[in-house]
Order: sequence, then structure tokens, then C-alpha cells
Amino acid sequence: MDPAVTKEGSPAAEPAGAPSAPPSPRGRASRRRASALPFLFLLPALVLLGALVVYPIGYSLLRSLFDRTGENFAGFDNYVELFTDDGILRALTNNLIWVVVAPAVATALGLIFAVLTERVRWGTAFKLVVFMPMAISMLAAGIIFRLVYDQDPDKGVANAVWVGVHDTFAESSAFPKAHPGRESPLKPAGGGAFVTTDPVRVGTPVSLPLVGVAPDVMPDDASPARPAKAGQDRITGVTWQDFTRGKGVGALNEPDATEVGYPGMRIEAVKDGKVVDRATAASDGSFSLSAEADGALLRLPADNFREPYNGIDWLGPSLVTPAVIGSYVWMWAGFAMVLIAAGLAGVPRELMEAARVDGATEWQVFRRITVPLLAPVLGVVLVTLMINVLKIFDLVYIIPPGSSQDDANVLALELYRKGFAEDQPGVASAISVFLLLLVVPVMWFNVRRIRQEGRQR
Repeated sequence: MDPAVTKEGSPAAEPAGAPSAPPSPRGRASRRRASALPFLFLLPALVLLGALVVYPIGYSLLRSLFDRTGENFAGFDNYVELFTDDGILRALTNNLIWVVVAPAVATALGLIFAVLTERVRWGTAFKLVVFMPMAISMLAAGIIFRLVYDQDPDKGVANAVWVGVHDTFAESSAFPKAHPGRESPLKPAGGGAFVTTDPVRVGTPVSLPLVGVAPDVMPDDASPARPAKAGQDRITGVTWQDFTRGKGVGALNEPDATEVGYPGMRIEAVKDGKVVDRATAASDGSFSLSAEADGALLRLPADNFREPYNGIDWLGPSLVTPAVIGSYVWMWAGFAMVLIAAGLAGVPRELMEAARVDGATEWQVFRRITVPLLAPVLGVVLVTLMINVLKIFDLVYIIPPGSSQDDANVLALELYRKGFAEDQPGVASAISVFLLLLVVPVMWFNVRRIRQEGRQR
């Protein structure tokens, strides 16, 4: 019997330490094919990655070292310009504001919406409405908010609401441009008010003619003015729109049949610097004061001529960046809400219920349990939005008018300007490389955090 074969006919075990037989050529080729197979599948993606990512980054880095023509080596001159050009510095400042404010506000609103919608029946419908702006392109959102922020309250929704609230507490005047005409018995009193040149007397009618109010903006209840009749123990008068054009067309400083009064005009009798009586004109402009006003000067307060409130200049130099950030938050708060709501669904309810049983308030449950457990999700949302706002371009390009676009400028828009409008490709490439350097730390932090979470699992 062969000693290498056991009794059962199987090969005997090789002695310990014996060298293993070398793999056959067919086995080595099979292993090489197996190890190369994943690279074959990855090859199309690697080619696209190289063509669309690696090559543009490398070319931008190289181009940033040359001058405008691309023929002369400029070294780091283009990078020096990043920190000396006023437009680029303004864009960098605005980018810092965007990175700090926009992601934080959008994430905070998303967290609030996600938590509160869990407690209402129509929470799903609310989430749908809040998330819907994500379906709108940046271009469409920019056009929408350009109209929302329009200065004219009849067009812009923001100012329509603001003016409505303002006029509820401080109603504007119906006679903002009214003023004394020629040979008027009134004179300016300072601060926009007007006062009579001579004191008034009981029994002598007072005429207070004004001009400057367009007929189409006169109050609807204005009726034809009539000359005031003398009162025995009162001072009577009339204030009206005196639009006399010249000889033969009405009488100057006297009410005519075609002239209307100033309804609602406020009149004060001032004596020794004190107001002794007040009156408000009727629809035909007539008014009367008590005998206490005898010897006083009649004053038309500045409130009668206050200009209509037209709201806030949302797209002016001081508010244009917060206004554009507001449109961004409107779009991306829904994105934050959906991700946070998904994370909230995985939070153990037992912990919350136990805290409530132990006497914790809803605010304490939210602050000490909900938010800490949602910290990983909040980090993902915050970092994603930070990367997103570093590349913001569309909204800043569309919403601000030409007069305010420099004040709303950001690095991505400045890159576009330098590269296409001002024909400075070297500086534009330097801006693109600088933007990449700003994004890399944020991406590194995100990848590092994801790996730590993977190890904890």
C-alpha cells in the first residue's frame, strides 16, 4: 500500500512545515482577471470623473498662474488680487455672511417644522407645501422674489404687507403734495406745516386755499366747496383745492363752483405757542372753531401733508443680501425639514415619554433629548447647505437690480464677471481655486464625521 494514502483511500495529510505547491498559471490568470474586473466596471466613471472634475481643476490651477493672455507666467499675482480688489473683497464678505446665516436659519426652520408637524393632523400637507419650493428652479425662484421685493406696494407682496401693517397704525395723508398757492393767506411754519399770516377773528370767515393735489387722488367724499358764512360766536372757514388758472377762470383765493373741499383736513388754533382749539374739515372743506380761537393763528399740521408710506427698499444696498438670503431659505428650509423629519422618525419615543413622566417640560425634552439625538442629522444638513451656499449664483444674479448687484455680490458671481464680462480668465481661475479651497475643509469634516459614525456602528 502507498504510504501516502490512508486506509480510507484519501491522501495523507502533508507534514507540518512542508512547502505548498505553487499555483498553476491558469489560477494566476484567473486571479488577475478577478482583481481587474472591478476596475473595468469603474473605468467609465473614472473617465468621466477625470474629464469633468480632475482635468478642470488641474487646468484652472494652471491657468490661475498666467496673465490675461495666458502666455505670460504671472505667478501668484492673480491670488494677490483676490485680497486687494474691492469687488472681490466685497464678494468674500458676502460669502461669509451667507455661510454663517443661510444654513443656520434654514436648518433651524427645518428643525422647528419637523418637530411641530408631528403634532398636527395636517402635518403631511404642511410638509408638502414647505418642500414644494425645492421643485422650482433657482431661475424661477429668483424671478418670483424679484417681484416679491418690488418697491411698489401695488406690485411687491413684501411691501404690500408691510405698508398695510404700517397704515393700520399710522395712516398716510390724502394731501401729501398740497401747498399754498400764489397770494395765499398761508405761509410755511416749518416741519411741513403751514400757518396763517394774520390772526383770525370771530365773525370774520377764514379762507385756507391750497393747490397741488391731483384731481384723481382727491378723496372720494370730497364735495364742492362753498364760501364760509360768518358766525356770531364762532370762527368759521373753508379749506379747498383752489386751481384758478388766471383771469376769467374763477376767482383767486375764493371757492368756485368747480372746486372741491379738503375733507379730513385738520386745523389747529395756536395762541402763544399753545393749541387752544382743533377742528376737522367736512366733505366740502368747511370747519368751525370756538370763540377761544379768537386772535389765534390757524395752523395746518404737517400730518396733513405726510407722504404715503411706500414700504422698505428691500433691494437697496443695505438690505439686498438679507433679502436674497430670505429667498434661499424659502427654497431650502423644506429640504432641511424632510431630512430632519426622517431622522426624527428614528428617535426612540421611550426616551421622550420617560422624560415627560419624570416631569420634564416640552422645551426640556426638545432641548435635552430631541436635539442631541438629532445632532448627526443636523450636522449633515448644516454641512450640505454650507457647501451649497458657497456656490450660490443664480439668486444673486437675478434678484438684485443693477444698482445693488455690487452690494449683493458673491464669489461665484464675481468669478462669472471676471471670466466673461471683464475678460480676466486668470483672476477667474484663481477665484475658482479659492472656492475649491473653501469647500475642501467642509467636505473633509463631513467625510471624517461619516467615518466616525461608521466605526461606532
